[in-house]
Amino acid sequence: MSRKYVMEFERPLVELEEQLVALRRLNLTDNPDLMVEVSALASEIDRLRHETYEHLTPWARVQIARHPDRPKVQDYLAALFTDVVELHGDRLHGDDEAIVTALATLGNRRVVVLGHRKGSNTKENIKRNFGSPHPDGFRKAMRAMRLADKFGLPVVSFLDTKGAHPGIDAEERGQAWAIAESLALLSELRVPIVAVGIGEGGSGGALAIGLGDHLIMLENSYYSVISPEACASILYKDSTRAADVAGSLKMTAADLLRLGISDETVPEPIGGAHHDAEAVFSEVKKRILAAVDSLAAHDADELVEKRYRRLRAIGVFEEGA
Repeated sequence: MSRKYVMEFERPLVELEEQLVALRRLNLTDNPDLMVEVSALASEIDRLRHETYEHLTPWARVQIARHPDRPKVQDYLAALFTDVVELHGDRLHGDDEAIVTALATLGNRRVVVLGHRKGSNTKENIKRNFGSPHPDGFRKAMRAMRLADKFGLPVVSFLDTKGAHPGIDAEERGQAWAIAESLALLSELRVPIVAVGIGEGGSGGALAIGLGDHLIMLENSYYSVISPEACASILYKDSTRAADVAGSLKMTAADLLRLGISDETVPEPIGGAHHDAEAVFSEVKKRILAAVDSLAAHDADELVEKRYRRLRAIGVFEEGA
């Protein structure tokens, strides 16, 4: 079996799978000993597959979150929503392709959708800056947020970015200000806000559209104050040591649930969401609908107050002697 993209921790398993495929192409009817070996190899692959994916390290989960075949926001838009009308531009500078904003219908509710948008190939990724927004992307998102607030529409936000674009051009156009302004706006919206971590969730770039009332994380997604590579660059002056710091960042879905930052985790098929996207879409839709329905039962003042209390509760710690 040949795969288009293989993650480093998968290589031993993939090599065995390819051996098995090659053996099964042979005529084994006259070679019972080889048939026994093939059967044993299949059993070993099954054992190794479960062992590999049931005990994933935080760094392995980061790799799955970044898998090029992993479903992206445009896939969720197509699978979960109907009557999608994309909104373009920030009315100040341009239309940042790294952020998608849209009006859409989810179940029987009209909603506003926000999301980080990556590409499906190199050309698309370059066009969309690999999902790392410029300030005009965040301002486009804020334009959609204000529409949601004006018309009383819930906001559904999909997180999938390594972080906001760190270039000089972004800084010149007010990157930090745009992120801060977006956070301030999200904190005061008088409509339900549901965020879904579908892949990467890096730093302020994710937080700028990821603050809300309910956070759903896919099992192999992450949400972190900094990317593992950037953290390793700061601590060790060596970005290749990202695997060494990934566990300390406490950024996996399981970590976030335990710390009370996320509200629920969506399980993924063995190997990641790209192995059975339809099942993931179905479960995510069900979770979003349940969250929106629950939040819609609160009046606007209560929503804003609960959101404030939710944020204030994050980061509780104890000091030892």
